[in-house]
Amino acid sequence: MPAKAVLYNSKCEALFDFGTGPRNLVAYNAHGNVICLAGFGNLRGTMEFWNREKRQLVSKPQASDSTLFEWCPDGQHVVTATTAPRLREGNGFRVWHYSGKLLKTWSVPSSSDELNEIQWQPAPDGLYRSQPVIDVQASVTQQAQAKPAAYRPPSARGTISTLKVHEHEPARAIGEASKQEDDKPLSKSAQKNKRRREAKKQADECPPARSEGQRDAVSMASHLVGPSASSSSAATSGSSSGSSENDKKIKGLKKKLQQIEKLKEQQASGKKLESNQLEKLKTEDDLLKQLQELELQ
Repeated sequence: MPAKAVLYNSKCEALFDFGTGPRNLVAYNAHGNVICLAGFGNLRGTMEFWNREKRQLVSKPQASDSTLFEWCPDGQHVVTATTAPRLREGNGFRVWHYSGKLLKTWSVPSSSDELNEIQWQPAPDGLYRSQPVIDVQASVTQQAQAKPAAYRPPSARGTISTLKVHEHEPARAIGEASKQEDDKPLSKSAQKNKRRREAKKQADECPPARSEGQRDAVSMASHLVGPSASSSSAATSGSSSGSSENDKKIKGLKKKLQQIEKLKEQQASGKKLESNQLEKLKTEDDLLKQLQELELQ
């Protein structure tokens, strides 16, 4: 699956979506104004150099068979290398400018030699000053325009293809991405889930209507079995056994009424209830009547 990269600010707010591509490395230069997105190892070695401020692709060179990447302290150049023991053939290094220009290539003198590591010479802070990022290279634009289309057999030419091996996402601003997502047509399952969410939201805002007696009974039960009632019952442990029995029954009835409320919400959201759940709904009036009788005692 192609890797996806997104740029965030210090507040963890998404600023820019770099789209998808064959990548496994992200590296800023020393000045933080150029970002490199690359894919090495078992990937093709494509490097994308981006202007962080303008969020534009500057260049897209390719360093095939590379196993090592490192920015130069000047923030202008990078080195890529093929090293052992990851790869024992074709060991060497290449020096690039972030504009995509290859400046130097070096290979080991003989096939029996190996290159294990390569590093830039360290430089003290402040030695190299930040330079303005160059404009987008013409080669990048030409490469995007000259990209050949995928082969299609004669029988399939002129028709719309519905088969996609990988869903490629181009780079775009986050606002544009959200707008495109809103414009996409929803699938049947997504439409069904959306209707369920809307029905549940409507049920929460407008609960099923009850008679005046039912509302009074539920209100009275909520008052008696609330948090304050449970704490006061613990404090009055010396009360009569008959009163405690009534409290237990009231709590049991209240619990059953709460279960019935949840079942009503599920039914309003479109969920199909089982037969035993439907039978429980029918007992609501009887439970409310029992609750009223206990409250009058």
